[in-house]
Amino acid sequence: MNSDIKQVVKDTYGSAALRVMSGGGGCCGEKRGIGRGTDPITANLYDEEQGAQVPEEAMLASLGCGNPTALAELKPGEVVLDLGSGGGIDVLLSAKRVGPAGKAYGLDMTDEMLALANENKRKAGVDNVEFLRGEIEDIPLPDSSVDVILSNCVINLSPDKDQVLREAFRVLKPGGRFAVSDVVTRGEVNPALRKSILLWAGCVAGALEDVEYRRKLAAAGFEQIDIEPTRIYRAEDARELLRSSGIDVDAIAPEVDGKFMSAFVRAKKPQGEKRN
Repeated sequence: MNSDIKQVVKDTYGSAALRVMSGGGGCCGEKRGIGRGTDPITANLYDEEQGAQVPEEAMLASLGCGNPTALAELKPGEVVLDLGSGGGIDVLLSAKRVGPAGKAYGLDMTDEMLALANENKRKAGVDNVEFLRGEIEDIPLPDSSVDVILSNCVINLSPDKDQVLREAFRVLKPGGRFAVSDVVTRGEVNPALRKSILLWAGCVAGALEDVEYRRKLAAAGFEQIDIEPTRIYRAEDARELLRSSGIDVDAIAPEVDGKFMSAFVRAKKPQGEKRN
């Protein structure tokens, strides 16, 4: 099952990268899209100033639900790792924030996205960026080598989130920061309805409840855990997809509204402590 999920993710994001490279949009569906598109999840995530700092193709390939670089408080000289870096938008923005003395890594398992990201790196003319091929469950970096972990709505796609969080903890330096955007849920929802909403919210999503996310982060060893909602979704936002699935949007709205959200998830690796 895990390998099936990963293959679906690879196929989906590989196709998105190919569409961007051929001059199209990078979205998962016809109306999903770029950081300044019209979809309630992906629209207006990056301001004009940020958009001017990266190639157009990096914006077109943005499939995130947040803007972790705007919230992570990156500092000059830091080493940053973006899990599931896609076309590289958050890596390129991070590289500018940490400056020449810092470094920004991007990790992705999709060859097409890595090719697009490296082309965007070339166009941006940045030297302190490196894109790595690999899976977020097995990060190809040494222990305690990164100051900040970023991710933009990718951890929710992993079939083994506990392993992702353990790996993030491992590569962070003592005192390092986990600062990601992700799709999370809040409260109980009918399982069939939850599946329909999450397919819309993340292409192939497996979002955690906020309470479960906190528990998993703590189990991995993190402290100072906080989950801050950045966008809260309504059934109306997914009317087209739900209607095509035979769901009465007006009838299910009371069960859906306010329970699905994008959030900024932050946590910290303790100073001088090892994972339990």
